[in-house]
Amino acid sequence: MTVLAVLKDPDPRLREVATPVEQVTTEVQRLVDDMFETMQTTGTGIGIAAPQVGVSLRIFVLNVASQKLTFINPVIVERRGEIDSQEGCLSLPYRTFQIKRAVGVRVKAIDRNGKSFERHASGLEAMAIQHENDHLNGVLMTDKGIDITKHLPPRVWKSSSAKAKRRRQSTRA
Repeated sequence: MTVLAVLKDPDPRLREVATPVEQVTTEVQRLVDDMFETMQTTGTGIGIAAPQVGVSLRIFVLNVASQKLTFINPVIVERRGEIDSQEGCLSLPYRTFQIKRAVGVRVKAIDRNGKSFERHASGLEAMAIQHENDHLNGVLMTDKGIDITKHLPPRVWKSSSAKAKRRRQSTRA
């Protein structure tokens, strides 16, 4: 498996609408494996979308509650309720946003083996599905949310940034 470079805002590729996957091939499966490896290496993310690693395909992966989930060509078919969510993003490091999200979602997608499935999700998993699905549509948190990092005292976000940097450096060693 390969650790892929994570694109950072303002890279214009993060704003592109991703292309549907026509067929789940060994190359697509390899990309999925590399995305999980990349996410694990960062040590901070619970999800990552293919556009974040420079691949314009409608794929995202999640690692929630010790479950590795793959979503290919996902479509959110139902949203229930609304909640204010606080989220971070691998493409917007050291920043936290407050965003309105659905409390629960129902999503249809294809898994890593090319099999169609439907999944009901709530809580953190629902938030992550919505977040990663936004990436597939070229939408970033800066478009939908309030950057609450800016409202913290500078010593707090500088301290958080330094801690996160040390964490990343220690996972690379």
